[in-house]
Amino acid sequence: MQSFEYANPTTVQEATALLSAQWGQADVLAGGTDLLSLMKDHLHSPKRVVNIKNIKELEGIQKTDAGLRIGALVTMDELAKNADVKAAYQSIAEAAAGIPSPQIRHMGTVGGDLCQRPRCWYYRQGMGLLGMKDGKSLVQNGENQYHAIFSSGPAYFVSASSLGPALVALGAKVKLVSAAGSREVPVASFFLSPANETTREIALKPNEILTEIIVPAGAVRSATYEVRQKEALDWPMVAASVALHMRGNTVVSAKVVLGHVAPKPYEAAAAEKLLAGKSINAETAEAAGKAAVADATPLSQNAYKVTLARVAVKRALLEAAKQKA
Repeated sequence: MQSFEYANPTTVQEATALLSAQWGQADVLAGGTDLLSLMKDHLHSPKRVVNIKNIKELEGIQKTDAGLRIGALVTMDELAKNADVKAAYQSIAEAAAGIPSPQIRHMGTVGGDLCQRPRCWYYRQGMGLLGMKDGKSLVQNGENQYHAIFSSGPAYFVSASSLGPALVALGAKVKLVSAAGSREVPVASFFLSPANETTREIALKPNEILTEIIVPAGAVRSATYEVRQKEALDWPMVAASVALHMRGNTVVSAKVVLGHVAPKPYEAAAAEKLLAGKSINAETAEAAGKAAVADATPLSQNAYKVTLARVAVKRALLEAAKQKA
């Protein structure tokens, strides 16, 4: 790890003034569960680290008439245990609780979860965000068992965010603040599939801080179902988050979003269309799962993810359907 300047602001205004217009000059430190490993591996070598842990306005979960406001410094453990989240946004609580490590849940923040860099081993071993060599992808015919099944390239890593699919399904937004002002971005637009090595996988600019998540109010049944290889600390192989707007037992509209299958959370539009106007039972849930993966294009070693994604959609739908309106 290279030497760096350390800043400890107590307000968002102070923090944004310490950032830079260019990546690599300054990095934001919250829980530190991702940034510190990136710095130790020399994937990030910022000249300045801006610690935002002491900014009180970035803390807390508040329920309002408009919905739910989640501060960027809320830990995954706080999110998983919050009564308001568990009561009205079950998919978010389940996604946060699904992180097996108590240490990571207590340290990792919601802002950090959305902003973490890809876990792709090509990237983590210094081969670039897209895993390229001599202008060719190392991923397509290499060790790709945990990579994307929905991608036409050049990015084949998968979004590592645990919360991303649930937040996309619920129509959430993030607030991004710079010294020049603030903007709100739908979580669905926050994640990006980079076209080259100079493009980031999120819409955050180097001079911005993600300060909060805003989840809209509404009577919705939601659930997240993850498939992991082991119970110890690991990232899911596949996840599915669903949000159902119901009239009685009939689906008025549905959102079905897959995680860990594409460079960004993948919205399964065909499954959503299939569910509209139907009730949720084993047959319709199975059909929706099949529709969700109909366009999958697995790589040489990850075709198993197609089956896992289909099953995850089915089980998330059946779980959401059990909930009270």
